Amino acid sequence: MDFSLIIESFPIYLGGLWTTTWLVSLALVIGLCVAIPLAIARNSENYLISLPSWAYIYFFRGTPLLVQLYLIYYGMDQFFPVKDTLWENAWFCALVAFVLNTSAYTAEIIRGAINGLPKGEVEAAKAYGMSPWKTYRRIILPSALRRALPAYSNEVIFMLHGSAVAGIVTIMDLTGAARLVNSRYYAPFESFLTAGLFYMGLTFIILWVFKKAEKRFLAYMRPLES
Repeated sequence: MDFSLIIESFPIYLGGLWTTTWLVSLALVIGLCVAIPLAIARNSENYLISLPSWAYIYFFRGTPLLVQLYLIYYGMDQFFPVKDTLWENAWFCALVAFVLNTSAYTAEIIRGAINGLPKGEVEAAKAYGMSPWKTYRRIILPSALRRALPAYSNEVIFMLHGSAVAGIVTIMDLTGAARLVNSRYYAPFESFLTAGLFYMGLTFIILWVFKKAEKRFLAYMRPLES
């Protein structure tokens, strides 16, 4: 193995690392904002509200992320012209695909956390005379989001790993950087192993951040020490 070529190509990997980081981070933030109302709508007793949410979640959880990216990147031109628009940019298409995908999974995570709340918390809010909106804002959502942290950490990691498909549509992320280095030096093992190590490093950082967050926000759920 010749890792000297990796040292020579290190700036390419750093550029790919930056692209992967900001693209996944932005997709997760927007996806979370979309997922919260989706989860609330999914729990609605009104079928006109819950059914579209169910269909959205079912479709984007039931189809591969790569297929969704292809549909958006290659298929949108059939419905409206994309020249000189954001849709012409590969990064925007990838961002849209990531947001749609992660929002569906995150909505189910939040919905499960909402349904798993102790009934006493909601009944206490009703006893205080809180409106349904205020109950969601002050009691249900804060508690559900805290309880969803362990499951959501897995979704963040899956989104990071799934973002590797962005390199297929010409985006120079970590996987795209590895493909570029491999095409230059014909060294697939060194090229993709380096990308894998970068992904592993990002995964460890994510796990550490969520471990700290769980320790802080879920402290009240830990049993008291005698």
